[in-house]
Amino acid sequence: MKKRTVIIAGGGTGGHIYPGVAIARALEKMHPEIEVHFVGARGGLEEKIVPRENFPLHTVQIGKLHKSVGLAARLRTLIQLPLALLASLRILRRLDPVAVLGVGGFASGPLLLMASLCGYRSLIWEPNAFPGLANRWLARMANECLVVFQDAGRFLHARRLTPVGLPVRPVMVPRPRPAHELLRVLVFGGSQGARAINEVISQSVADGGEWLNGVELIHQTGSLDYPRIQELYSKKAPAQVQLFEYLHDMDQRYAWADLVICRAGASTVAEICACRKAAVFIPLPTAADNHQQKNAEVLVRGGAAEMVLQKDFTPAKFQALIQQFRDDRARIGRLEENVSRFAFPNAAEAIVGRVLDFGENGAHP
Repeated sequence: MKKRTVIIAGGGTGGHIYPGVAIARALEKMHPEIEVHFVGARGGLEEKIVPRENFPLHTVQIGKLHKSVGLAARLRTLIQLPLALLASLRILRRLDPVAVLGVGGFASGPLLLMASLCGYRSLIWEPNAFPGLANRWLARMANECLVVFQDAGRFLHARRLTPVGLPVRPVMVPRPRPAHELLRVLVFGGSQGARAINEVISQSVADGGEWLNGVELIHQTGSLDYPRIQELYSKKAPAQVQLFEYLHDMDQRYAWADLVICRAGASTVAEICACRKAAVFIPLPTAADNHQQKNAEVLVRGGAAEMVLQKDFTPAKFQALIQQFRDDRARIGRLEENVSRFAFPNAAEAIVGRVLDFGENGAHP
């Protein structure tokens, strides 16, 4: 007997793909009778990640339409669109899914559009406070929009809007910190690093000064800046500063830290919330639709995080922040208490429940 199928569509970045994989794992566990297939863009990061996770992947040829790419790239995408829609229709007819979930990225657009037009149960999962272009367009057509931030609902004219959170790895949970005197600071910019953040931190470490007293610092740089900063730190950094190119044990690093300084991508924000950490966000100013700043602003308004814009993030500002947190530990406690309100510990399971809820306008052809 043919297995029932759910399609997860999207990709382009790890922030779209890894939550999709987490949802797929929850689907497998909760409903082993259902088979999960992914649909992504040809040449996208999903071609590397999804097969490694042992899920079948189907691809369509489609590019970006967002203004972050040039006019020529957008014209190419418009030319590709009819063929991408036809390829999406073929995938739908072949797999005949019980539901289609779009997790963001330009690959999700054509498949969600065709799924909606053909009467398949279609859902959008939006991880950011300001929705991406494809999700803003498709929200009216989908059966339901699932959001991480309530603020996203202001931009999604959806039939039904449901807060579900963002799936994080099961190891991302609050952990008690052993008592210690030093202020432990974790700085990272994602797997690729963040040059603007790296410049500020490395200059501050090289300059030294009173801000380092009573402070332990872990600095993750990414691969591009690591050799240069490693050479600098070998000459200038005190013993309490540790440098890493990449951190493979983020759950342990979060547990170690009193304060986290990082970007504000949706996955990072979700991990901060899940681990109940005090954070200062430095949003990436070139992120599409400035969504990182909008993500951070949601927590800042709730007293659950602090934010410094990249243009204002200087060595002097960083050093002042460290000294303020070192001298006012209650400030950390307030952020930890408030950020817990933004955590969704069972987000993947909640999403699965919505995907397979056929109670209202949910049947497919």
